[in-house]
Amino acid sequence: MILRVREICDLFNLDVVSGKSNLDREVTGGYCGDLLSDVIANSSAGNVWLTIQGHQNIVAVAALKQISAIIIVNGRSADAETVAKAEEEGISILLSSKSAFEMTCLLGQAGLGK
Repeated sequence: MILRVREICDLFNLDVVSGKSNLDREVTGGYCGDLLSDVIANSSAGNVWLTIQGHQNIVAVAALKQISAIIIVNGRSADAETVAKAEEEGISILLSSKSAFEMTCLLGQAGLGK
């Protein structure tokens, strides 16, 4: 099933801190990880990426891998420089108070990746 970033935001009440103009991007799968080299090696274009990281390097990885959106979990947030860089790159950053495990389960239940 293919969802759009906007649908994920609406389904799970996620806060959008950057990339509001890119919420119609398709999300075809997901990847959960905090080690940037692992995300580079194993994520795919169109994924939504779940992480606890909030620094600028997540934007560089998301742009490189053509990630549809980044969801920062565990109630964490992105710093101002990261949000500004994400706006420049057209990357949506979403915030969730849920854990990575909870968000992964919810995304699976919503049909993502099927």
